[in-house]
Amino acid sequence: MARFIRQLPHFSGDEMKPITSEVPRFDREFFGAENTFTRIGSGALGGKASGLVRIREEILSRLGPDEFPYIEVSVPTATVLTTELFDSLMERNHLADLANSDLPDDRIAHTFQQAELPAEHVGDLRALISCVHAPLAVRSSSLLEDDLQHPFAGVYGTKMVPNNEIEEDARFNRLVEAIKFVYATTFFAESKAYLASIGRPPGEEKMAVIVQEVVGQRAGDRFYPCVSGVARSHNYYPTGHAKAEDGVITLALGLGKTIVDGGLSWSYSPAFPKAPPPFNDLGELLKNTQTLFWAVHMGDPPPYDPIRETEHLVQPGLTDAEADGALRYLVSTYDAGSDRLNPGLDVRGARALTFAPLLGSRLLPFNDLLSRLLELSESALGAPVEIEFAINLDRQDALPARVGFLQVRPMMVGGEHIDVAENDLFANDVVLASENVLGNGHRSDLEDVVFIRPDAFEPAETPAIAKELEDINRSLIANGRRYLLIGFGRWGTSDPGLGIPVAWGQISGARAIVEATLPDVQPDLSQGSHFFHNLLSFRVLYLSVEHHGPHHIDWDWLERQPVVQSTAHVTHVRLPKPLEVRVDGASGRGVIQHHG
Repeated sequence: MARFIRQLPHFSGDEMKPITSEVPRFDREFFGAENTFTRIGSGALGGKASGLVRIREEILSRLGPDEFPYIEVSVPTATVLTTELFDSLMERNHLADLANSDLPDDRIAHTFQQAELPAEHVGDLRALISCVHAPLAVRSSSLLEDDLQHPFAGVYGTKMVPNNEIEEDARFNRLVEAIKFVYATTFFAESKAYLASIGRPPGEEKMAVIVQEVVGQRAGDRFYPCVSGVARSHNYYPTGHAKAEDGVITLALGLGKTIVDGGLSWSYSPAFPKAPPPFNDLGELLKNTQTLFWAVHMGDPPPYDPIRETEHLVQPGLTDAEADGALRYLVSTYDAGSDRLNPGLDVRGARALTFAPLLGSRLLPFNDLLSRLLELSESALGAPVEIEFAINLDRQDALPARVGFLQVRPMMVGGEHIDVAENDLFANDVVLASENVLGNGHRSDLEDVVFIRPDAFEPAETPAIAKELEDINRSLIANGRRYLLIGFGRWGTSDPGLGIPVAWGQISGARAIVEATLPDVQPDLSQGSHFFHNLLSFRVLYLSVEHHGPHHIDWDWLERQPVVQSTAHVTHVRLPKPLEVRVDGASGRGVIQHHG
């Protein structure tokens, strides 16, 4: 019998946007100005910037000043370049044809770098950069971003600049290059594929840009926050005693790129911050915790490459962070003698980013604060939410500290789902079954299956696999065919060793996705990535199958099906009859069955 879980209100793009005139104009001061959130131009703010207004006016305004007295919580200082600047740049430089062109991303990016910004706004940008010598994040804020139905999470670009050159001209040029890069990503292949998948033409999109301070502190040639995080008020993969409504928080050392790109990070339930992680042993834990982090590079300028998003970023290791003094409240240390992890740095041994000192101390109320921000955000939006944040700790005493509230967006949770009984998972016609699923619903229209062959999968080959999938996806989309996709490791990760580093546009035709593990590829499920947020918005049914679990993929049956195309690593088959896909989000069970 069908059951229902909580239904959510629909948010359209317009409902998420405040009136632009409510945001004061940039008065040619950035830090130290009376208004810490301003705009340049009279166009729209875009979805992400509108979300920041909402954080300031509807969420943080309800946080009592004495609730967390030693922690400052704020939206980092920002100026929004409204869509007026984008419209003017497009019109005056005759760039409209790029919306429908087939030019590769690098050609589009170079074309934007050669374009001239509107002269009437250059003075504001010059004034902004003249008085700022700290790193800046240049973030996208398109009209369609952060809508509930199609949030465009991670589709457009963000670029960080160190902004520490002595010469003002050099700082100005780096800022302008970053702005143009974000504009260019409006028409990159992934953006166009995303728009096509929701039936929107590329020319309909407009881009605002947020210029915002980077929360963090400098250590030598690196600038980064002690902690970045993503928190969700709904947890799709609760473990132990945790419940879905308890939410989930994911933390990482350094910039949040680690999390949103699907890298190794630390997830826990805010209802049980001290609960042991879901690993079989300490060896597995040490293998699956963060070892690299992202930071803004503050040293000698890197090779000039204005069309590369990570041009001014570096990715050091834990030994560098320990030398910076950043790990005091973030790590546990493995004691071989007792075969246990001890919070902190007091003993010699392997370091594991478990955030135990931060989460286990009553004197450091960060978990309480994050739970409170989730509560306020969910109340303000009237729906489950996802928030992004960065934390600066005093590296000696932890407090006082600062939390930068970077983003809030509603989550797609709810809808009808179908019961999947436990005995359904072991039926004779099962292609695969899972007790760890994402989403809920039923499909019986998938005749195409695209899968990575187990004997052809190698972590070193995952970038090539992503390109093969892109070509097959493009062909299926052109013919109006949706499909089941089966692969190994995390989908959408930026770390090729953890899975297949696809962008959403490369597999946008998939309507059911399977993430399988192998003995050497078994990362924990990712919830903090932009990729997974897009899965939710497209109502893609997702199933996880562990190689050592009770359920297995029937590879023999798949390999007997008629082959449409086979590449070095990927096979596309077409079935004589559609598959039956059922996912029960409430019980966490899902099953895919064939009909002969």
